[in-house]
Amino acid sequence: MATQLKNLSDFSDTDVPSAAVFRFGIVVAEWNAEITNALSQGAYESLLEHGALPDNIFTYSVPGSFELTSGADILLKNTKLDAVICLGCVIQGETRHFDFICNAVANGITNVAVKYSKPVIFGVLTTDNQQQAIDRAGGKHGNKGVEAAVTAIKMAALAETLNN
Repeated sequence: MATQLKNLSDFSDTDVPSAAVFRFGIVVAEWNAEITNALSQGAYESLLEHGALPDNIFTYSVPGSFELTSGADILLKNTKLDAVICLGCVIQGETRHFDFICNAVANGITNVAVKYSKPVIFGVLTTDNQQQAIDRAGGKHGNKGVEAAVTAIKMAALAETLNN
C-alpha cells in the first residue's frame, strides 16, 4: 500500500496560502468521538498555524457522519463562510450500513458545495477498523483533519482568486 509508511499530513513541499482573510466552519460528527475530536483539533490547529484568526473559525457538532451534510448546509445558509470542513469517521462493521453511509456522506457533501459554490471539504475517515482510524487521526499516517484544513485554505484562496 502506497500510504503504509507515509505521513499524509506533511505539507512541507507545498505552498499553503495565508488563511488570515478567510472564515471557516468546522462540522464534527460526535460518533467515534475519540477519532473525530482528534481530527477537529488537527484542523483547528492547522488553520491557526496558517494564519486563520480564532474568531473566524466556527466549530459545530452533529450526531454522526450522516448529519455532516445537513450541518454544512445549515452553516452555509446562516453564516458567511469561505469554506466548511466536514470531519467524521465511519468504521466498517458487519453490515452494508458502512457502504450506504459513506456513499451518502460523500455525495451529500459534494451537493452542498455545488449548491452554495463554496468549498465543502470531505474530511471523513472510512476505515476497516479502529486502528486505521487512529493512524489517520494523529497517528502514524498523520491527521486527516490537518489535510482537510489545508484543503479548505487552498480552495478558499482559489475561490477568492477566481472571484476577483
